[in-house]
Amino acid sequence: MKPIPIWLLVYPGFLLLDATGPAQVFSTANDEARDAGLPSPYQINMIAAEPGLVISTAGVAVQAAPLPQPAELAGSTLIVAGGRGLELGPAGSPGLDAALTDWVGQAANQVARCCSVCTGAFVLARAGLLDGRRAVTHWQDAAALQAQYPAVTVQEDAIYIRDGALYTSAGIAAGIDLALALVEEDQGRAAGLAVAKRLVVFYKRPGGQRQFSTELLAQAEPQGLHGRLTAWLRPRLQQQLDVEQMAAALAVSVRTLHRHLQQEAGLSPAQLLLRLRMEAACGLLEQAGMTVKRAARQSGFGSEYNLRRAFAAQLGVAPSDYQSRFG
Repeated sequence: MKPIPIWLLVYPGFLLLDATGPAQVFSTANDEARDAGLPSPYQINMIAAEPGLVISTAGVAVQAAPLPQPAELAGSTLIVAGGRGLELGPAGSPGLDAALTDWVGQAANQVARCCSVCTGAFVLARAGLLDGRRAVTHWQDAAALQAQYPAVTVQEDAIYIRDGALYTSAGIAAGIDLALALVEEDQGRAAGLAVAKRLVVFYKRPGGQRQFSTELLAQAEPQGLHGRLTAWLRPRLQQQLDVEQMAAALAVSVRTLHRHLQQEAGLSPAQLLLRLRMEAACGLLEQAGMTVKRAARQSGFGSEYNLRRAFAAQLGVAPSDYQSRFG
């Protein structure tokens, strides 16, 4: 079989790991194949509207080839890196103009898979590719993506989402998760697992991207309201809780709790409780022998129906699908 062409689109001000993370995954897949005496499964191409050295936000430049003609892209995979200012609209991203966005729209009609990493989702949305579809971007930019492109269903907690031939992934390092999923799609689970082992990364990262931001915020400010409320809620997830109980436990008013939690974590008390229950449910579903019913009860959702609704809204998958993928 001929190698699958991978086209990694960069531009001035792109995020370095958005492009080099997936590139390394595919390169390592080639290494694994060569070690096994097999032909390389991927042909990796860094491309840009202005070929040559393209400087990332890290100050590191990559050598990029010119954009191929859309007709040359049949059967290949296009990955659009995120970059500085994309969430601010065209005026905020000087490295990516209307002509390049138009090229992405044309290319998407030719490639087998069109993907984005991090804020690269804004490029796909600007090209009209995500209308009526589910998508994800960096958790800090999910609200902006939804506000700017209301026809897109933004599912902010997912690590990556596939909707037909369109794939979007969360912040920065999630491009590695997406690339591993593409390797599995192309070559099977064993190949994807081998690449993950060689790279010393999670093959299937547990939970959603929000759990990392929430947990880090709580650790950074353990004495802040967010950290204190998180510590109080974790052992009580199976209980029926309301915001009045949370405020009373922290000896503050409901209004103060709302204001400070929004300032510290960008969440309401109810949203924090939901995220903690989602984390707990994900962890339970990853355990051997766990049933969806037990996971729903032990994580505080109470019923399978409630758990299914939460998973559909937050992750875009059913609990059983999550369990089959990560369990």
